[in-house]
Amino acid sequence: MSVMKPLRAVGIVGYGAYIPRFRLSTTEIDRIWHGGEALAPIREKAVAGLDEDTVTISIEAARNALARAGIAPSKLRAVWVGSESHPYAVKPSSAIVAEAIGATPETLGADWQFACKAGTEALQAAIALVGSGMADYALAIGADTAQGRPGDELEYTAAAGGAAYIVGPAEEALATLEGSYSYVTDMPDFWRRPMQRYPQHGGRFTGEPAYFAHTEAAVRALMEGLHIAPEEVTWAVFHQPNVRFPRRAAQELGFQPHHIAPGLLAEEIGNTYAGSALLGLSAVLDIAEPGQRILLVSFGSGAGSDAFLWRTTERIAERRSAAPFTRAYLARRTPIDYGTYVRYHGKLHMH
Repeated sequence: MSVMKPLRAVGIVGYGAYIPRFRLSTTEIDRIWHGGEALAPIREKAVAGLDEDTVTISIEAARNALARAGIAPSKLRAVWVGSESHPYAVKPSSAIVAEAIGATPETLGADWQFACKAGTEALQAAIALVGSGMADYALAIGADTAQGRPGDELEYTAAAGGAAYIVGPAEEALATLEGSYSYVTDMPDFWRRPMQRYPQHGGRFTGEPAYFAHTEAAVRALMEGLHIAPEEVTWAVFHQPNVRFPRRAAQELGFQPHHIAPGLLAEEIGNTYAGSALLGLSAVLDIAEPGQRILLVSFGSGAGSDAFLWRTTERIAERRSAAPFTRAYLARRTPIDYGTYVRYHGKLHMH
């Protein structure tokens, strides 16, 4: 299959990030469940506060994206929220977000799901909507307040955070799209049945073949289709369930460590699921120079990957200071203990 390109040239006209301030160290999790003897995959993870959820994270990120885009919210013809932790089973997160940022009523609203690539699914749709000429601006968000069963491997990494992207005409963009590619197969590496509180996973099966097969296939197809070599890409951003997986995938694809370092946030905030790759992209856009290529590739269990190649424009330097940088949210941290984390995330059932 060929690389996907919209009929109309499009790009990112605004972007924004949001990460909750609370941090739970993996040594604290390990102290509770393994007596300090286990090897933690990251240092600490971001934890949503009592008054935060996927919707509030999405609203904060969307407001930052609007500030950088410099457009009125009423110009957004779509507000799409990708997540696997929507606060309501039946009620759209997108409608709440659209109302809060002032995008209603003349807009599309939808919630997207595909595990950790729900946000890039929304981004692909936003590219298609604007690229077809049906709209001038569309907002795509990836955000999560991810949960792991107490004591499970996922609890070490499942975190909270999100990022928002406004897709618009290429002539207004901070970064234009060169092409995208999506790769999906049926892969039972991660799942949660109705009425279950926590997801289940296939252990090492989630890496090989799930993560690596899909991530690498999507990237290879995109770069071969565009006739781009790794050395022509300045930055590469991967989905980050931990630190090891993106480093290995980058190496196998021919990228050097300096290609992925700025967008590798998992060590500091954990796996923010639908927000993971999109937060990595926002961190790179915060420092990228005009004319640089940025590879973005997501992964969602189930399983699939979306790969995009962006090229920054002269507008990137002048507009990114309109909202807080991603690393400002990383630096704004308040450590908590395991008991506080359990209370914040409702893991104590009182009835």
